[in-house]
Amino acid sequence: MSTFRLALVRQKYRPDGGAERFVSRALEALDNSNLELNVITREWQGPVKPDWRIHICDPKKWGRISRERGFALAARDLWQREHFDLVQSHERIAGCDLYRAGDGVHRRWLLQRSRIIPGWKKRFLFADRYHRYVMQAEKEMYQHPSLRAVICNAEMVKQEIIEDFAFPADKIHVIYNAVDHRHFTPPDANTLIQLREQWRIPVEATCFVYVGSGFERKGLDAAIRAVAPTTCHLLVVGKDKDQKRYQTLAQTLKCAERVHFFGMQPETLPFYQMADGLLLPTLYDPFPNVILEAMACGLPVITTHGCGGAEFIEQGRNGYVCDALDIRRLQDAVMALPTRALNSAEGENARSRIMQCTNENLSAQLLSLYQHLVK
Repeated sequence: MSTFRLALVRQKYRPDGGAERFVSRALEALDNSNLELNVITREWQGPVKPDWRIHICDPKKWGRISRERGFALAARDLWQREHFDLVQSHERIAGCDLYRAGDGVHRRWLLQRSRIIPGWKKRFLFADRYHRYVMQAEKEMYQHPSLRAVICNAEMVKQEIIEDFAFPADKIHVIYNAVDHRHFTPPDANTLIQLREQWRIPVEATCFVYVGSGFERKGLDAAIRAVAPTTCHLLVVGKDKDQKRYQTLAQTLKCAERVHFFGMQPETLPFYQMADGLLLPTLYDPFPNVILEAMACGLPVITTHGCGGAEFIEQGRNGYVCDALDIRRLQDAVMALPTRALNSAEGENARSRIMQCTNENLSAQLLSLYQHLVK
């Protein structure tokens, strides 16, 4: 195949974001192939190699709708001027050749969110101008004749796209994210003890780790309630402007001394390695990378039906899948997992499940799809 010019579109690159890490890993995975790699973005905070071409596209914005619409128009103008061979968008922009649905389906997220907000707010949720704009942009993109394929990171999202937009199933490709299982590894016994002592976590305690910013969507409320009646500790890695509300909840449930807030961390590996399981009762999440990272570290996972990562969980074998709001089932799952993940069958099953999620496989699947599309 002759060299062709690929453009990846992502409005803002943040090193801690799941979609951004997919972009970065895809670029690295494809780096040795015969592609000219271009990125269209407002702001790039990630690594840059000499042969990557970063196109900064930053029109003025006055609010959320202006921000989304402005970037969509400017990005489309740029890619039409440049005549790229293939445009892969990670944003809902009509006219792209290939869309990666890393954020799932917006209406499905709103339906899940409506389960946890007061009744009077539910009436306004779907009438909100911003949400209406996003749903309309999504619809226009799926209906646009230029869209030739969609990449999903979970079967869950593929089914939602088929049901909500009647998009052809044969044009939707499930390509799972990659995880570096040489970096994310289970600790040895000494490392676990050293990390517990360093971060002042009782060595003998059973610990669950919760990793994610945006505590409402990721289900931190349910996670705290799930560990409250147990003796387990919860390690919270991530940030949220409402963190005090969750700290107050832990105090109210008399488990504040067992719920530890570590904020955003540049390196999450130590927190996986001193934990005994990942607890992520997220309301809606297509397939968070933290599930792959935790499983690579030998952690069984407790997550929800609204999480695409549930596809990797076999009940009782490497974790549990519950409803996001079923606190009793979440508590039962917490109690059912081994008190220590290290050297447990559940932990080993978790790690073995993700061993095929490599950069090499991601690269091969992407290249195969690109070759099919540019013929």
